[in-house]
Amino acid sequence: MPKYKYFTADVFTSTRFGGNQLAVLPDARGLTTEQMQAIAKEFNYPESTFVLPAEDPKHTRRVRIFTPASEMPFAGHPTVGTAHVLATIGEIALTGDDTHIVFEENVGPVPVRIRSSGGVPTFCQLSVARLPEIFPPIPPREVLAPMLSLHVDDLLDGRYHPQAVSVGLPFSFVPLRNRDAVRRAKLRIDLWEAALSTTAHHMVMVFALDAEAPGHDVRARMFAPGESIPEDPATGSACAALGGYLAFRDDTREGTLRWVVEQGYEMGRPSILELEVDKAGGAITAVRVGGGSVLVCEGMITLDG
Repeated sequence: MPKYKYFTADVFTSTRFGGNQLAVLPDARGLTTEQMQAIAKEFNYPESTFVLPAEDPKHTRRVRIFTPASEMPFAGHPTVGTAHVLATIGEIALTGDDTHIVFEENVGPVPVRIRSSGGVPTFCQLSVARLPEIFPPIPPREVLAPMLSLHVDDLLDGRYHPQAVSVGLPFSFVPLRNRDAVRRAKLRIDLWEAALSTTAHHMVMVFALDAEAPGHDVRARMFAPGESIPEDPATGSACAALGGYLAFRDDTREGTLRWVVEQGYEMGRPSILELEVDKAGGAITAVRVGGGSVLVCEGMITLDG
């Protein structure tokens, strides 16, 4: 019976049992798409990754990303966590304290920077393959507020209004007045089904420019019931798109804009995501998201046949 090695990691955290869970199969050769989907459903983590040889010799690996429900074109915490796992187990050779690799994902080539100390990876940072793109308008506050079990006054309007943004994976962003409103948000599935479930941007991130810890900037939560993820503790792709949302609205700064995002606190899995957006001449030229990860466990998966 075929056996496949796996590792699990907690991503966007420096401590075990925080951050976002990820399962990584470092050598998924021989698995069918259906088997990958079944394994992802068995783990039932927000995402699982399956690593294959790169199709382009200039790239490092091909990485396929699955939620329990479907394959994703791109996702942040699986990209960051897979880089950390492969570097930790020696599948990626570290070149000094700063290693640059490229993953082939369905969205396109995704560059990843791995910082290390003493041969141990300490921080991984992805650069998005697609720059932020504004999507058509999403429902107004009067529709979104009851969907989130909030009062309409909890939602911002004007410059910071609800908007869908994508960096290869679209999200609906709902800015709230403070982190108390973020804490109180509770997605009503019946109203979500009516308002967003059939759209491309059905995943919802609520956020406030009101972080808890000194030196942090944003408090956020992300709901993705359409992907069998009631709530995600750390969402790198959403934070990358959030960087686009915030940078589009900042007319005063150029160069590298930075935010530190808190996510997962309401779930008991605190996560820290470091976000950078490069702007030149009013245009976004690059978006990067990074953070720490920790290896949690390893084992073997046995398949029938």
